[in-house]
Amino acid sequence: MSKAWFVTGTDTEVGKTAVSCALLRAAAARGLRTAAVKPVAAGCDAQGRNEDALALAQAMTLELDDRQVNPVALQEAIAPHIAAHHEGRQLQVSRLAGLCRGVLTTGADFTLVEGAGGWRVPVNSRETLADLARELQLPVLLVVSMQLGCINHALLTAEAIRRDGLKLAGWVANTSEQPMACFDENLDTLRHWLPAPLLGVLPRLSPWDADAAAEFLEIEHLTGA
Repeated sequence: MSKAWFVTGTDTEVGKTAVSCALLRAAAARGLRTAAVKPVAAGCDAQGRNEDALALAQAMTLELDDRQVNPVALQEAIAPHIAAHHEGRQLQVSRLAGLCRGVLTTGADFTLVEGAGGWRVPVNSRETLADLARELQLPVLLVVSMQLGCINHALLTAEAIRRDGLKLAGWVANTSEQPMACFDENLDTLRHWLPAPLLGVLPRLSPWDADAAAEFLEIEHLTGA
């Protein structure tokens, strides 16, 4: 059984961090030591902190330095390779992989590496974040935002993951802010076509609470428990 997974989404703003936090809390509730790393984050406050990385740090059980959780923090909330270019920086998959391995070797029982945006987000002119997942050889968890078009986005992403030689270990259906017509029928279609178990359906919680969201997840397919 793997102890680490790469988290991707069908697009940007689909709830990868919310789902990652819920997964971390679900694992912690089962007595597992948890850790997470968001190697690249675009969009930071004046102190250079990214809200997604801060949320991951709060959700995991290990205490890691901010720069371990988010080693590359880019100021502008735009595509990472463009934000890096604006700052005169060059992102490289090999370097990002090394930074991730620093967290992967902390001794956690359950570690997540969260990507940025979707599967094919560029890192530079030659590499994408998919290459990072391949470099780390991690099974993949897919976050699907339940909205019109999600079936096509999810199936294409799953196909790309498979063609890149990685295993889709599971997926989470994240309820979008706008109610989806025929929600159950769309969910059943995804369950039929996606070659991985559904780990849970996250509802819209107000206020958001990772521990409450964790109760909607079944991670036994991942942990082997």
